[in-house]
Amino acid sequence: MSKMHTTRRTVLRKGAILSLSAPFLSLGSGAAAQALTPTTTMRGGSNNYRPGAPIVERIGGGGFWMTGTVRRASDGAPLAGQRIQIWAHTTEGHERDAHSHGATLTDAQGVYRMEMPQIVPAFGQAHGHLAYDSGDYQTVFLRPLMASPTQTSLSADFVLVEA
Repeated sequence: MSKMHTTRRTVLRKGAILSLSAPFLSLGSGAAAQALTPTTTMRGGSNNYRPGAPIVERIGGGGFWMTGTVRRASDGAPLAGQRIQIWAHTTEGHERDAHSHGATLTDAQGVYRMEMPQIVPAFGQAHGHLAYDSGDYQTVFLRPLMASPTQTSLSADFVLVEA
């Protein structure tokens, strides 16, 4: 049986080889996408929902921005071309009014933006309604609250699970 002799030179050489190869060893884990927690439907999110609201440039006269991102839960990838419906009680109409509803599509980075009239409180709370309802993924309804009725934007993100 042969004995292995560990010398200072051997330890240093193996350490140098390991440190030089470490970046390449981690490529698999660093490049791998990370799963995200799916968005769940919020209570009251589907109130006054209108299936098939039209895709529009903006709702009403504008002045308020609804924004957010849409990602796939399994790997966190942005989802392009996904339909997001938006509606709210605004200075121009109630959330049940057809003209207070509109939809938009996400861009290549999974981002959506919709201009609409200023949201005003309904039932004591300033809030918006959003729905993902395209069919490729499970439908999700959101009802985010505004910190103040004077805000001029509101953001809501979706993390979707395949249907």
